[in-house]
Amino acid sequence: MLAAAKPSDWQPLDPEKTLYMQLPAGRVVIQLAPQFAPRAVANIKTLVRAHYFDGLAIERVQDNFVTQWGDIDHQKSLGAAEHSVPAEFIVSSTEVPFTALPDPDTYAPEVGFSGSFPVARDPKIERAWLVHCYGMVGVGRDDDVDSGNGSELYAVIGQAPRQLDRNITLVGRVVQGMDLLAALPRGKAALGFYTKNGPRIPIESMRVAADVPQAQRTPLSVLRTDTRTFQDVIESRRNRRDPWYKVPAGRIDVCNIPIPVRSALKEAQPRPGQ
Repeated sequence: MLAAAKPSDWQPLDPEKTLYMQLPAGRVVIQLAPQFAPRAVANIKTLVRAHYFDGLAIERVQDNFVTQWGDIDHQKSLGAAEHSVPAEFIVSSTEVPFTALPDPDTYAPEVGFSGSFPVARDPKIERAWLVHCYGMVGVGRDDDVDSGNGSELYAVIGQAPRQLDRNITLVGRVVQGMDLLAALPRGKAALGFYTKNGPRIPIESMRVAADVPQAQRTPLSVLRTDTRTFQDVIESRRNRRDPWYKVPAGRIDVCNIPIPVRSALKEAQPRPGQ
């Protein structure tokens, strides 16, 4: 199905909306969603371009929940970045595209996809929001909804904690390198925080992809969610017809539909017969 997709079904990652987090084990690629959280994304990019995250570490890995990184001791200067950013939990649903799923959802009137991201929306109030699926990246905060500034980030590594929807600003999703975040040792302290004697996984660097030389970038494309190919992907997962499945589910949850990602280099390779 994906092999037969048209080149126009794939969308290359925008380097200006992509982050690279380098861990000792490899690179984590994060696709940003400024259409849902413009101020938070801008602040994170300011921090990244000031090399704020370089030398910091993974500070929390809570089993079946999140991997979190940042400056737990608040010792680094934020520089030109804002110290607090207004919460960006929801946006106007009239301002973002939406490809709806046909199945009901427990947490929202409708769910589907906008661009490359899982989204929920309420047509009655014309509001939409990103949802906490596996791999989504959010901004840590205190009780004050405006206390998050992007200096503390997390990625979902467990079952979708949808109770967090509309309570934390989501800024994007990991499109490559989830294995590097999900397989880390679990923290032994409360909420999965590492103790002083526990493992320390350093962040070697974080960069905006546009600031990385072309030859050193990770060329990735994501399957557009407004295509017939993606609709076929959804249906193939709603009603599995391969021999192992005896009873098709007939429906699917928004977080059980991974958005296909592939190397953009494949797009430049001619198909047989071309």
